[in-house]
Parts: sequence; C-alpha cells; structure tokens
Amino acid sequence: MVRLRLEDCDRERKVLKVRQGKGRKDRQTLLSEAAFTVVEQYIGVERPEDWLFPGQREGRHLTERSAQKVFEKALAEADIRKQVSIHSLRHSFATHLLENGIDRRYIQELLGHQSVRTTERYTHVSRRDIGRIQSPLDRMSGLED
Repeated sequence: MVRLRLEDCDRERKVLKVRQGKGRKDRQTLLSEAAFTVVEQYIGVERPEDWLFPGQREGRHLTERSAQKVFEKALAEADIRKQVSIHSLRHSFATHLLENGIDRRYIQELLGHQSVRTTERYTHVSRRDIGRIQSPLDRMSGLED
C-alpha cells in the first residue's frame, strides 16, 4: 500500500497494481469501488504527485511504520481492543473472499502467493460456514435442508 502510485489504480478494470508487496513481489489485486471513491476524494484534497501516499522526505513514499501508526491510531479511535495488526487486514480480506465462495486458487493469485498452502493459512474458516455444510449422508438419506 505504501508504494502505490496514482497510475497503479485502474478503475475501469477494477485492478490495483501492488509493487513489492509481501515477499517483495509485484502483483495485481482487486480495486474496490468504495475504496477508490475515498481515494479520489483524498487525491482531490492532497494532490499527490508521484506516490499516492508520500512520505515526509521529498520524493519518498510513506514508510511501513508510518502506515502502522495510522492503523494503530484508527484502532484506538474506534475503541477496538483486540490485538490486531495492519497485516490482519490481509487475512480478513482472504477470509471474506473464501466465505463469499471465491475459490482458493483465485485468492492465492490476489494475495500473490506461490503456494496454495500459504493461502490456506490466510483463509480462516468461520464456524458459521461450517454449520451450513450438509453431510453427504444426509443428502443420500433424503434429509436435505
């Protein structure tokens, strides 16, 4: 996120180019329409030139630590006491996609993982979804929901 440039946001294709993300790899991921609307407002006010989120030094992007501090401040202001990090957002993104029926292979691609095993560690299965799974035996016995 801290290395985003204005040209990395492709609204028409709804794609965001992530430069040197996790594992220092480049990849493409989803560009949320809702998030882009907020980013457009931010661009209108702040008028960034090179980096979408410029750092304090001329020509440099925001540091990871600065982004973490912003996240921690937002947690405090929202009175969220759960121990979470900015990295938790990545896990939540993957979990929500899985809960919405998106195949793990697509999630793997969006997260930029080489191995689907890594993706499996990110996608936490919710108890609610486990409760909706019907046993094949019940289906065969005619006890379908």
